[in-house]
Formats: sequence, structure tokens, C-alpha cells
Amino acid sequence: MATYTLPELPYDYSALAPVISPEIIELHHDKHHAAYVKGANDTLEQLAEARDKDQWGNINGLEKNLAFHLSGHILHSIYWHNMTGDGGGEPLEADGVGELADAIAESFGSFAKFKAQLSKASATTQGSGWGVLAYEPVTGRLIVEQIYDHQGNVGQGSVPILVFDAWEHAFYLQYKNQKVDFIEAMWNVVNWQDVAKRYASAKERANNLLLAP
Repeated sequence: MATYTLPELPYDYSALAPVISPEIIELHHDKHHAAYVKGANDTLEQLAEARDKDQWGNINGLEKNLAFHLSGHILHSIYWHNMTGDGGGEPLEADGVGELADAIAESFGSFAKFKAQLSKASATTQGSGWGVLAYEPVTGRLIVEQIYDHQGNVGQGSVPILVFDAWEHAFYLQYKNQKVDFIEAMWNVVNWQDVAKRYASAKERANNLLLAP
């Protein structure tokens, strides 16, 4: 039995239109995300074979592949739930996400400054990558991270709570090479209720994330 499985979308393919077209959602989820799930499972099998045969000539490549595919699976699993056709705007206390709104203001100075930083981080990621809002458990602050491919440039122990997919497959069929336009449009479908739940969960589990005091 496969260790990792492709999660179902929490909405139909057309739910995020016109920001993201149904064709992109279908291809992105059913093909690209599915490929990361398969890649992670295949790599686990290859690692098991290496252990059984005590053959480690490709260990570096296998470990990199596992990190790449597993990170792709996890980031995409967050990505789908981070969006809703009824989303957008900014988190407000009136919508029941005041704690998140306060944390953003405290960590970045204001929502506008946070939005500018995450937008720039997402749009300027070299090649393929992600812009991520993450909870950093050492200080209890929110930070923006810039992830190349599916790896790197992240603080160890940080927990992603809002992710912007800046890979070309996430937007090219609709936005062509205008990544900046896609990132700007993404703000219209952010599911702040989901982000707030992830923030609360990360805070609650912070003491279990790190061994250091």
C-alpha cells in the first residue's frame, strides 16, 4: 500500500475561476500533484531496496528526490485548502480571524507590508518555487520564506500556513509569462479561515516542534 496518497480537492475544478481556470486546476492537481505523490512513494521503495541490498551508491540522489517529492506533496496539499472561491481581502477580526490579523501586523508592521513582502518573494523566486507565510516557533513570529523548487531557503522547524505556488504550471496556461499578475490575482482567493486554523494549530504545537528551549 502506498505511503502517500493524492488528497481530493476540497472544491470542483471551476471553484476558483476566473482567478484560476478549471483547466489549470485539473492539470495541476490530477497530473502535477499526483506526480509528486508517485515520486515520493517510488523513492521510498528505492530506499527500501538500497537498505535490503546494502547498496548506497545513489543515496544522495535518493534523499534529494525524497525531499523534493515529499515537499511538493505537502506544499500542494496546503495550497488547495489555502484557496476558496469566497476568499480574498485581508483577515479581519469581524470574520473571526482577528488573532491571525494581529500576528501579521505584529510581525510585519501591517497587512499591506506583509502582502508586499509575500508578493515579491513569490514573484521573484528564481526559476520554479513558492512564496510561503510560515510560523517560526523559536520567536513565535510569522515569517515569509522563499522556497526554490520545493526545497531550501527555509528556517528549520518553521510551519507553512499560507503558500503561493509560483511554478509555471500553476499559471502559464492562463497568465502566460506574467507571474506577477498571477500572484496579485492569488490574493482574491486566499482562504483566511484556513490560514487562521493553521496558525492556531502551529502555535498550539510550538513546544513540541523543537527540542531546544
